Amino acid sequence: MSRKSALLMAAIAAGAVLASPRAHAGWWGTRAPVDFEECADAAEKAATPQAKAAALTECNAKFAGRRKPGGGYAYFDFMQNRSFDIAGPNPTREEQKHIDQQYTEFLDRERESDIAAAFAAKQQQQQQQQQRLQQATFRSETEKVPVPVPAPNKPSVAGGNAKRLKASDCASHSFSCDWPQLSEKLNDLKKALFGSSSTSTKDKRG
Repeated sequence: MSRKSALLMAAIAAGAVLASPRAHAGWWGTRAPVDFEECADAAEKAATPQAKAAALTECNAKFAGRRKPGGGYAYFDFMQNRSFDIAGPNPTREEQKHIDQQYTEFLDRERESDIAAAFAAKQQQQQQQQQRLQQATFRSETEKVPVPVPAPNKPSVAGGNAKRLKASDCASHSFSCDWPQLSEKLNDLKKALFGSSSTSTKDKRG
């Protein structure tokens, strides 16, 4: 490579380096922003909505922290849904290490919570199954119990007592008990001696 060519290439490279800050300064303004808020203010001055959106995307990528009302910065971790205080507009290496450790502990707590919830759901399912089994067993045992059958009618004690009293009264050979039998025997004797009343009446008419 000739000396002239080397000088030409060096001039082109220097021009590119000098042109880049001027173009960069044209987007950022007179100086580079120090945090997200300054970057967003500069993006608001973009000429078109598309340029503004692209500038805000670059601001989000450049600065992770956000200003706090009382001073300092805060970094919001979407994975943990919590904020961490940081010293500058971006977490330092130590601050990022602390955030990562907190995320690991967060995952452990979530895992333990999921395991506990699954265990509780399993216990509840087992209790429900046990209750259904007990209810089914109770219904089965209830269906096996025989239905009471009504007892047959028995003669009343009063009627039996009356018959026994009547038999005991007639066993004493009282007149009230013996008279029907004597009357029947007398009628039979009269029929044997004199015939029936109907026969005697026919004989008298003849």
